[in-house]
Amino acid sequence: MKKLYIIIIGLVVLPWMQSCTDLEETVYDQIPTDQFGKNSKEIASLVAPIYNSVRNYRGWNNRHLVDMAADMQVTPTRKGGDWWDGGQFMYTKQHTWTTNNVSLITGLYNDIYGSITTCNKVLKMVEGMADLVGKDQIIAEIRGVRAFWYYVYVDNFGQGPLVTDFADTELPTSSSRKVLYEFVISELNAIKDQLREDVNSASYGKFTKGAAYSLLAKMYLNAGVWNPDGGTKWNECIAACDVVLGLPYVLEPDWKKTFQVKNEDSKEIIFPAVFKAVNGGNNLANATLHYLDATALGLNIGPWNGLSADPNYVKEYDADDKRLGWSFLIGPMLDPVTGLVIKTAHGRDLNHTIDITMNEATATNWGWCNQEDGARCYKWEIPKGLSGDMDNDYAIFRLADIYLMKAECLVRKNGNGDATATTLLNSIRARAFNPAKPIASATLEDIRKERRYEFAWEMVSRQDNIRFGTFLNAVPGWRGASEAFRLLFPIPKDAMDVNPGLTQNPGY
Repeated sequence: MKKLYIIIIGLVVLPWMQSCTDLEETVYDQIPTDQFGKNSKEIASLVAPIYNSVRNYRGWNNRHLVDMAADMQVTPTRKGGDWWDGGQFMYTKQHTWTTNNVSLITGLYNDIYGSITTCNKVLKMVEGMADLVGKDQIIAEIRGVRAFWYYVYVDNFGQGPLVTDFADTELPTSSSRKVLYEFVISELNAIKDQLREDVNSASYGKFTKGAAYSLLAKMYLNAGVWNPDGGTKWNECIAACDVVLGLPYVLEPDWKKTFQVKNEDSKEIIFPAVFKAVNGGNNLANATLHYLDATALGLNIGPWNGLSADPNYVKEYDADDKRLGWSFLIGPMLDPVTGLVIKTAHGRDLNHTIDITMNEATATNWGWCNQEDGARCYKWEIPKGLSGDMDNDYAIFRLADIYLMKAECLVRKNGNGDATATTLLNSIRARAFNPAKPIASATLEDIRKERRYEFAWEMVSRQDNIRFGTFLNAVPGWRGASEAFRLLFPIPKDAMDVNPGLTQNPGY
């Protein structure tokens, strides 16, 4: 009988691995599977690829696509031509994407299925290891991360291939959105009781019970959109939220703690994408800051002057809401030596205005704006002296979302003014106002707005816009009303060309 081997070359031990802080490389030769997985470091190395894949969620494609397709973000073409990129950011913002004119859509599709393939590959290997320590829990984690990626797929693309066996080499056909939705639910229900439920440094970055129930809550919250034949699932979402609320997570009194450099200490984070500069970290500072913002902020990086906030979004905030200043970089940027406003290469004050003025727009080109226009992302701490990518982790699920999901379901179920929903809503607002500005009686509109104020830049705006029925609305200054088929992205042309068994979404 042929012996199976695990070949691991240049393994980097990541900081989220249990009891491991050594970042030195460990290089292995060929190791028989029946001799591997006997200690915590070897076990961590087995599942490392699936957790590495989670960083794709906060990667280039998803980050630029979903908030821009909604009404939260914009990446305008700057004076001089930066960020035109063949028009893909214009097509995304204006809802004029096709099957092959926005590489972000193709990139997200590939990120999702590449990550699913990674999960299937690791799962196949682990299932063949008879004596693996903690095997059932490891398998549950892998299936959980795979279910997470199918959740992302169901949200953005709807119907598509359901692939669960790495050994299956046949080209897959498309499954309906209903089938994919029900697959995610069934997977989570199958594994939720096999996952660890501790909330500490050992479980941080893992797919835990808290992550599983948070994902179940998201699935149930959006059931009316993703599986309308099955009806709404407000009670089921509330029940899933209650499980998470019963675990030792904490709504951090200091809102900023969840976004600081060392935010792995935050007990509000349920499931993070873990970033370190050494492993291709969080490049958000580069993506959003003006080229010369580094001088004003004391950074040793060369920013790219890209993504900004949609002005309409920023203007919705209450002026007394501290999250306005915590989330957006607005105003003049000063030279720390002279104290004067920095001048751009075009001789203009480096003053980040909320408004973005597009000049010389045509029928096929949305024009250009001055380089300094637009509020920038400032939600995650950017430390002085930063010389590369950021170390801040990104919370895919955090406790504030659980509070507001439960509040939303209670109001949808019981009507405006639900007392528990009002309490949950005001718990979120309490961190943002001093003196306090509680809501007397929470309405569904209050909850919709609060989600916007709380989760700016956190890639929930598209999903929320769709659920609240605003995604197809006109966005002043950027687009008119959109056709209903824009609620889903198209299956990319590249994927359709490779696999004729796939089905395209209607309208494309």
